[in-house]
Amino acid sequence: MTMKAAVIYEPGGPDVLKIESRPIPEPERGEVLIQIKAFGVNRSELFTRQGLSPGVIFPRILGIEAVGLVEEAPRGEFTKGEIVVTAMGGIGRDFDGGYAEYTCVPASQVQVIKTNLPWETLGALPEMLQTAWGSLFKVTASGKGRASPDPRRYHVRWVGRGGHCQKSWGYRCIDKP
Repeated sequence: MTMKAAVIYEPGGPDVLKIESRPIPEPERGEVLIQIKAFGVNRSELFTRQGLSPGVIFPRILGIEAVGLVEEAPRGEFTKGEIVVTAMGGIGRDFDGGYAEYTCVPASQVQVIKTNLPWETLGALPEMLQTAWGSLFKVTASGKGRASPDPRRYHVRWVGRGGHCQKSWGYRCIDKP
């Protein structure tokens, strides 16, 4: 079976993205095959497309985030049809990413979500929320940066000084009980 994907064979402008048919990837144990319903477009993908991301080997399907439905999980970590998100962790750089109808990613990079949001809204959220989550909870847990034992206090300090609307919105989403 085949899928459509935007493939890049060499660095360049937007014209280097070629829509083509590719075999649907087959997940190995520990991976999840996701039928992609939406994905965000990020500045880091622009850099990768321009050849400014070290270590990326072409051809490559870009896309550092995606949302969709579980198609297959050989170890049974997920159930077919579950709504999932994935972001970063090498997707679109070390292995093919979200600019396709399907992608295979490590199960550890997949999160089930319960939502009624439309795909086009959901597709814009994974990287933003992962960045907010990571800076609030991973940085504070590691003791690096100006961490507070109470992530909500850290949240207020960051939002007050950050100036990044997208990340501030992400913090506010995470901060809701």
